[in-house]
This record gives sequence, C-alpha cells and structure tokens, in this order.
Amino acid sequence: MKENGKHKGFRVAAIQMASGPSVTANLEEAARLIEDAVSQQAKLIVLPEYFCIMGMKDTDKLAAREQPGDGQIQKFLSDTAKRLGIWLVGGSVPLASPDPDKIYNSCLVYADNGEQVARYDKIHLFGLRLGHEHYAEEKTIKAGDKVVTVDSPFGRIGLSICYDLRFPELFRLMKNVDIILAPAAFTAITGKAHWEVLVRARAVENMAYVIAPGQGGYHVNGRETNGDSMIVDPWGVVMERLPRGSGAVVATIDPDYQTSLRANLPALNHRTLQSC
Repeated sequence: MKENGKHKGFRVAAIQMASGPSVTANLEEAARLIEDAVSQQAKLIVLPEYFCIMGMKDTDKLAAREQPGDGQIQKFLSDTAKRLGIWLVGGSVPLASPDPDKIYNSCLVYADNGEQVARYDKIHLFGLRLGHEHYAEEKTIKAGDKVVTVDSPFGRIGLSICYDLRFPELFRLMKNVDIILAPAAFTAITGKAHWEVLVRARAVENMAYVIAPGQGGYHVNGRETNGDSMIVDPWGVVMERLPRGSGAVVATIDPDYQTSLRANLPALNHRTLQSC
C-alpha cells in the first residue's frame, strides 16, 4: 500500500554478523541472513560495516578492494537486490582510492532493480588507544568528504558508518531525513559504554528512524565486536534488537507515526543555530 508515493508501512531489517577473513564465506552468510529477513517481509535490508571482510590484520581489506562498479562484492549486492526485489545496503565495501595503501570504506545502496543509487565514503575515521586495544583507521582508509542522502520509496535516507555516530553535526547536515542508516563494527568496550545511547540520541534529535546493524561476536582475528543491532523509532524507542550472534533484526516503520510526532513536537522547525 502506498500513499503520496511512499509505502504507508513497511518492514526493514538490520543484519548482524560476525564476519571473518573469507569474502566468499561472508557473502554466503550474508545471503542466508538476507533471505531470513525477506521471509519476514523486509523490503529495506541493511548489512553491517565490514560485512564482506574482517581480516586477520587491518591491511587485509586492501587485497579485497574493488573498483567502483566492478567486483564480487558489488555484484553480490546488485544481484541479490534484484533477485529478491529489495533495497539492499552494503554497510561498507572496500573500494579503491587514489592512495594504493588505503581504501575508501564505502556504504553502497542498491535499489530493487539492482541499480546502485547511492555511495557514501566514511568521513570520520576511528582511532582508539585504550588498554590493549589500538585502532587507527586512517592508516588504511582514506576519509570521504561528502554528506550523502538518497530519496527512496521509503522516504529520505541518510547514510553514515559506525564512528560517524559520535558526530551529530553530520546528521544535521543531512536535513530532515526520515531514516538514518548506521552500519557499524563497534568494539565491545566502546559499544557497551556508548552504542545504544548514541543510536537513540541520533533518532531523537533528528526525529528519524535509525537502522543500526552491527558486527556482533568474536572474530577469527581475535577481535570482539559489540553487536546489539537495533532499529529505533523517532521517539528513541528501541523497537527490536539482537544482543549477540548472527541474525536479522526486523521491524515495521510507520511514516504516519513519524509525521504525527513531527507535527506534535516540531523541534526540527525550532532550530535557530543553523551553522550545522
């Protein structure tokens, strides 16, 4: 059922994985979980960051990089979207950059005809030195510089990846999006402390639904990710979640409910500081 060109109510899914170093094996697992989400009537399905590869070392993703529009990972996303008649989002795909020692960490959106309709290159690169955990994404990733939104049958969608959640100005620059995508691979330590509050805050302050799929569990490389993939409504309520393990988190988005909230609490119209 549609109203004014938008689905009146529709099912969406956040896919949680514990990806490993084999791209082929990860794509097979992603396919299984996508099929599970489709069996629950999901029409917009979002995979987590690094769904296609979590290497034994940070540089492994360089070997898996693809040229834009060509490669095993992008073909999988396009073919799967078209075959199942869904909108499918590759949480992040390693794409070639001008620097041979770095990739773009890119969120790719495919329409139900298999066409890529949006690409967002991760802007904020994660860095952490906390106990035995050290991360420095800038060593292997080239930062993007463009805020990306895409108009869809489901409304206006804003794209982000993981660490971006800590920078609310990014989401303000998207301008009144209906849905925010936040695929992630939060560490267990930072995730336990901040993941839920960040996801819910972005939903509340933008009065938007947030689909937040994560890596969740122990990985072959010894890393532990937070998981707790969730779908949050514009009031900040966690609609569905999956604390650990692989699976599909599915919920129904209601545009009428969102419209009502924004009419009753027009906070987005009350902004006076417009620099962001």
